[in-house]
Amino acid sequence: MADEVDGEKKKGNLVLIISLVVGGLLLIIIGLGVGYLVFGGSTPDPSEEVEQLIERKDKANKPAEPKEEDADDEEGADAEDGAPEKMTKIAPEVETFQTTYYEFVGNMTTNLKGSRKFLQLGVGVATQYDDTVMANVDTHQVALRSEILSVMSEFSETEIQGREGKTSLAKALQDAMNARLEVLEGFGGIESVHFTSFVLQ
Repeated sequence: MADEVDGEKKKGNLVLIISLVVGGLLLIIIGLGVGYLVFGGSTPDPSEEVEQLIERKDKANKPAEPKEEDADDEEGADAEDGAPEKMTKIAPEVETFQTTYYEFVGNMTTNLKGSRKFLQLGVGVATQYDDTVMANVDTHQVALRSEILSVMSEFSETEIQGREGKTSLAKALQDAMNARLEVLEGFGGIESVHFTSFVLQ
């Protein structure tokens, strides 16, 4: 009689364990099915995701035009938070031109006016015109070097001191080289002169 009771308990325990396992499996299968339905079974197209990201970025970069009702609500919200509303500042569209540089090979040395000292310069020029200007500079560099040396020798030691002195020397060199190019080619085009080295000895 005790054996029959033990056998029934074992059968009851076995049935309980089997029903729990089957119930757990059913829950897992149902969860997978619901997940498949909710999140979809197909993999998303990468190009669609990229387009969505670009659209979000464009929307974020465009300043929102507040409606009158929204503006009142935002002012009230800002007043409550105490923080100012963030606005996007749009950079102005500025037309820029490419600058081309040309550096004369080697340094140019000459005596200064009324002085025993000499000035040694490394000279470069710049323009925002097309490459024709720099081609002309390269073609006529011997004549332009002569102009540079002539202008340098017209300056005294005191005239080239400080930033203003260097600026006036650069302007004089620019004018002289443009004048020479106008005679030779009909057009100057040098817009600035730069010193790559500046030694007074």
